[in-house]
Amino acid sequence: MTIKLFENNSLLKQCVAKVTACTPKDGKYLVELDQTVFFPEGGGQLSDRGKLADAVVSHVSEKDGHIYHECDKPLEVGAEVEAVLDWSVRLDRMQQHLGEHLLSYACWKLFKANNIGFHMNEDDVFIDLDKELTDEELLQAELYTNEIIWENRPVHISYMDSIEAVKLKDKMRKFNSKLTGTLRIVSVEDADICTCCGTHPPFTGMLGSVKVIRHEKHKGGCRVEFVCGHRALLDADAKNSTLLSVAASLSVKPEQVPAAVSKQKNDLLAQLDIAKSKLLKIEEEKLQETYAAAPVNADGVKVLALPMEGHDAKDIKAFLPKVTALKNTLSLLLAVQPERISYAVALGVDTEGDCRSVIKLLNEAFGGRGGGKSDCAQGGADYCADWQEKLQSVVEKLK
Repeated sequence: MTIKLFENNSLLKQCVAKVTACTPKDGKYLVELDQTVFFPEGGGQLSDRGKLADAVVSHVSEKDGHIYHECDKPLEVGAEVEAVLDWSVRLDRMQQHLGEHLLSYACWKLFKANNIGFHMNEDDVFIDLDKELTDEELLQAELYTNEIIWENRPVHISYMDSIEAVKLKDKMRKFNSKLTGTLRIVSVEDADICTCCGTHPPFTGMLGSVKVIRHEKHKGGCRVEFVCGHRALLDADAKNSTLLSVAASLSVKPEQVPAAVSKQKNDLLAQLDIAKSKLLKIEEEKLQETYAAAPVNADGVKVLALPMEGHDAKDIKAFLPKVTALKNTLSLLLAVQPERISYAVALGVDTEGDCRSVIKLLNEAFGGRGGGKSDCAQGGADYCADWQEKLQSVVEKLK
């Protein structure tokens, strides 16, 4: 059984340990020690990284009471080695994990929102709450969390029998009655209390800060993404750099960027509407010429194919009245954009047919989806370079 030095001293960065086992697996070596400073992945927290002598430890896991240090080279059983943490990794793990405790506590304390899921990876940290919170509520929770951090409250680690722990049930934001035996309790002074196996800094001030990034609806509640400590600083630096760059390109102050971007967007949309109107007018002018040259099928119905490059589904809808006004015509409209192709089928005045069968042919040709009624149907698919050939193949089947 490996002695877990990290459980009671999260600031211990290294120790001397004896190698008790070394097992090769998948090109790596799983090394066991008599004692370790390395935290194995668990409880939502990623594992530590570092070195055992000159062997690089890339991951640590625990199974059936054994702690395995995944190394890039073998170590001799019985040898004494120096186990050294990558401290920047350990500090990051602790900051994110304690940040999760405190933010979860704030959401529970202020709004009775319970943490029902915790996810941490190298880039992102999330908590899942069992109820939706508004932007304003999450801002309140964020401020409440940071006030606890700035007060630099002590973080206590204690051990308690599961029967005794029941007495703390009302003070804990979550209590797992299925846990038995000796429980490890992590408590922040006058704040969060919960069972936890992870590593945490001894004082909340080591977190620096917690910043909520975004939130979204998730399974009847909400998922909240946040960053803590060094990650929060990097995130703020990156976003500030982006903001300053955009402000400079727009020749405005940083605080004026949202309004400037909105104005530029509206200006561009207005110009785009003008351009599309002109294009639609050109299409309308070409319509009679295209109509005259359209082939006639066996039923005496003109099959009119109208490819409209640079247009979208809305433009097709706006153009439909032009083709439905034509007599004895089956029209196929195709709007072509760089990433998307939209299409519609419509019957003209006094024209018999079923647009649903035609839309099916277009769906098969383009690998798209769509449907509608007998007199009009619509669909769409991802862009393809050979769209002209596919459209023509459908037209040929309709002749």
